[in-house]
Amino acid sequence: QVQLVESGGGLVQAGGSLRLSCAASGSIFRMQLMGWYRQAPGNQRELVATITSGGNTNYADSVKGRFAISRDNGKNTVYLQMNGLKPEETAMYYCKLIYGWTAREVWGQGTLVTVSS
Repeated sequence: QVQLVESGGGLVQAGGSLRLSCAASGSIFRMQLMGWYRQAPGNQRELVATITSGGNTNYADSVKGRFAISRDNGKNTVYLQMNGLKPEETAMYYCKLIYGWTAREVWGQGTLVTVSS
């Protein structure tokens, strides 16, 4: 069974930085995409950043220039470096993996990021 475990969330002041990690374990083959999404209370889950198996990245407009997604294929791990955090970015951050011939989708349990003003 494929599982994702996120870490790195916490409390940070506005303008500060955090680095999130997401480690995938289990029988993973043909990894297609890993990414980060976030959901604030009362809001829908939204894309933050994704990275494909080929290394192509995609970012939400609101985080471009401040956040950076990267991966370590050998460790099946994806990272999200977040700089210049804003209070409105307080949310649960979730990791997602798409893999396999049928594009199976797996979500992590989330890690909470709280940005104080």
